[in-house]
Amino acid sequence: MADTIITVQGEYELHQPAERGTVRLTISYEGEQRDDVLSRTTQRHASLASELRDIHNPQGGPVTWWASDQLRVWGERPWNQNGEQLPIVFHAQVGLDAKFSDLAALSDWVGVVSLLDGVSVSGVTWALTEARKQSLVQEARRRAVENAVAKATVYATSLGLGSVKPLALSDPGMLGDVSSPGQPVQPLFARAASADLGGGSTLALKPEDITIAVQVHARFAAS
Repeated sequence: MADTIITVQGEYELHQPAERGTVRLTISYEGEQRDDVLSRTTQRHASLASELRDIHNPQGGPVTWWASDQLRVWGERPWNQNGEQLPIVFHAQVGLDAKFSDLAALSDWVGVVSLLDGVSVSGVTWALTEARKQSLVQEARRRAVENAVAKATVYATSLGLGSVKPLALSDPGMLGDVSSPGQPVQPLFARAASADLGGGSTLALKPEDITIAVQVHARFAAS
């Protein structure tokens, strides 16, 4: 009796609280005097950069890395509702990024700086350490293969067949079965964060878990 070929998709997800948070700040001012706008922007930037230098420690944190964009200065002449061009308005803008290993310190710092004049928080990107991410991806891949074996075994026993024998294992879409094209492999993604101002003046950031999702395609023979 010829073997019955069984092709399945194995999958597994792991959920892990975020271990790092990278906040993006934008410092910007506008006004009629170029020198005044430039001065306010550079002063605010220097103050925040000094704070970040004081708490920057690549190994111990709370800030493990930070960077600054180049300062941009430009002018434009806006139009009013009557179609008249108004006097020139000058703009100055610079961005700051800081990665925190202490998420409580991140929440506290963002809560303070977000109230400063000229500062806006663009968002926070949540992540795992590289070592932790790789460890979880490997675990999820192993569990996805186990899921594929279990699924194929159920199919085989449902058909009254014996144990399954692996023939091929691949990332999605690499078994050459054009009837069921696979999706690109996406082993890691982070869900969006939420912010809660609560009853106080301090911003409370609540990152959702990082999700490690792995899929594999597998082919087995059963008889």
